[in-house]
Amino acid sequence: MNKDMAAQAAHKDGFIAALDQSGGSTPKALKLYGIDQSAWSSDAEMFDLVHQMRTRIIKAPAFTGDKIMGAILFEQTMDRDIDGIPTAQYLWEKRHVVPFLKIDKGLADEKDGVKLMKPMPDLDALLKRAVAKGIFGTKERSVIDAANRQGIAAIVAQQFEVGRQVLSHGLVPIIEPEVTISIPDKAEAEDILLGEIKKHLDEVPAGKQVMLKLTLPTKPNLYKPLIDDPRVMRVVALSGGYSRDEANDKLRHNVGMIASFSRALTEGLTAQQSDAEFNAALASAIDSIFDASSVKA
Repeated sequence: MNKDMAAQAAHKDGFIAALDQSGGSTPKALKLYGIDQSAWSSDAEMFDLVHQMRTRIIKAPAFTGDKIMGAILFEQTMDRDIDGIPTAQYLWEKRHVVPFLKIDKGLADEKDGVKLMKPMPDLDALLKRAVAKGIFGTKERSVIDAANRQGIAAIVAQQFEVGRQVLSHGLVPIIEPEVTISIPDKAEAEDILLGEIKKHLDEVPAGKQVMLKLTLPTKPNLYKPLIDDPRVMRVVALSGGYSRDEANDKLRHNVGMIASFSRALTEGLTAQQSDAEFNAALASAIDSIFDASSVKA
């Protein structure tokens, strides 16, 4: 493990930029960026366009380790270059931003109020490639749609099983059991989730740490016990459909939690903006998310 990356991931002020939209969410991300589906005629062209968008973000003057601790990449982004340099290497060497990789392959059908991750039979091979590419950690997402104890127990068990596989390759897993923000029993689901995560932290191998990516909780500071647990490197928040202003406001009420925003980060950025307009809008977004993520008393 890169000790400089580990120190930044564990201790540095800042937040994680989630630049990991994959096949299913890419058209929506491009539409929000001002590029309609008529702009491409194949998946290859679509992924070329999204890589151009991500490259523009990563090369923007404000996108540096000063305020952005890390960035989560989609597999295809990891396999591509920026200015002839592999993306993960570019992030760390040119921007001083810690590179993470999204590893899940999407969601299974809902059962017991949750959507587990689809099977990942090729995960070991992907993790070996990630290590070779200079990736520091990974991210894996599943979704909780109801306060169902059986479903939430299954989702956390699967997350930690994959997390141990990631740890065995010397990478740090970001465990992401997202709670859907619109469900009526969100607070109850979060209470169950907290209990299940506490149980499974006992399975983290000695001397290892995981990160947690969690929906901004209904009860402020609900996840403070996880933030304070020595087996947890960092607890980061997903915006989950909240606007940037809403997400930042909720984040400010959670001591020690930092952002890992995707749509809330890129809100208001479009392909049609001049570089000056784009860079100014991104810098403003980065400033606001950094401020909400900064150490709170």
